Amino acid sequence: MDVIVLGGGLMGTASAFFLARRGARVTLIERNRIGTGATIASFGNIRRTGRYLPQMPLAHRSRALWGQAQELLGRDVEFRATGHIRLIFDHDSLADMRAFQGAARPWGLEIDELTPPEIRRRFPGLGPGAIAASFSPHDGSGNPRLIAPAFAEAATRLGVRIVEETEVDIRHGDGGFTVETREGQIGAERLLNCAGAWGGRIAEHFGEPVPITAFGPQMGVTEPLPHRILPVVGIWTREKNGSAYLRQVERGNIVFGGGAERVPVALDPGHARIDPVRTPVQMRALLRLVPALANVAVIRTWSGCEGYVQDMLPVMGASATTPGLFHAFGFCGHGFQLGPGVGDAIAELITTGTCETPLDDFRIDRFAA
Repeated sequence: MDVIVLGGGLMGTASAFFLARRGARVTLIERNRIGTGATIASFGNIRRTGRYLPQMPLAHRSRALWGQAQELLGRDVEFRATGHIRLIFDHDSLADMRAFQGAARPWGLEIDELTPPEIRRRFPGLGPGAIAASFSPHDGSGNPRLIAPAFAEAATRLGVRIVEETEVDIRHGDGGFTVETREGQIGAERLLNCAGAWGGRIAEHFGEPVPITAFGPQMGVTEPLPHRILPVVGIWTREKNGSAYLRQVERGNIVFGGGAERVPVALDPGHARIDPVRTPVQMRALLRLVPALANVAVIRTWSGCEGYVQDMLPVMGASATTPGLFHAFGFCGHGFQLGPGVGDAIAELITTGTCETPLDDFRIDRFAA
């Protein structure tokens, strides 16, 4: 079986790798360079707390694969199961957390509630004004700059052909799919759309419009500091711009995001620019989590291009209009943790016609009406 994968981010490279492991002959095509779209803009959060609950089986499948990543890929992608803490500063948010905690338990996710003394004892310096926190001990983070290239390299060792820096022209006929690239014409029986924010264009080409909009996150990193913060740190809040998050890498720098509205992105050329006016708002939100950051220097900021579907759920599964076409795009800024699981699940679906992980909620035909 021949498969063309469109998109060289985490979803596309993971799919190519797992397809090749299942014996498919794969060509991956990327319009820019591997891992330079939404993946490189990601915070690197590997969390299951707060997810849409029917997505939990996919999140569990992916978390297991993150734990095997070094063995699977032959290199360290800096996956660290340091835990994920979300601080709570008001009683409405505490009620939200407890409701999620109870609802998530039947889906196999155990979350601990921490009291203020427990927060101070286990995580000194975090959220001194917090009235509680949730803690998921088996989640953590990975390095967004390493993961897609690692999957791509491992896929290449399995025989996957990778074509970068090319636009495509796609046609479909009785013999399958034909894609014109700068390296010539490529044909395959199956086509997998992992094009991220551009995935909607490909779906529409096949008569399946999806309400998707591109936005870029406001990301930044500080100067190196003594390593004190072990878990990924976030917040439970209903405030529109209150959902700040951060993590400290082993080199000491603190990577952060949230706390400010995402910036709109035009798909051509598809490069978001940070709005410097929003950075002070973002920093004020971060200081609520770690007040000691008040005098720390921010050394770099960046953004990317993420696809946000109207209902905030991804598009995954077989096309409803075109035999042999499959989709995995529109992960709404929440896809990093899911990436390995998406690749494994979609490879299973393409090669066997079924998938042990439920994907029905993510069907593209949910927009057909």
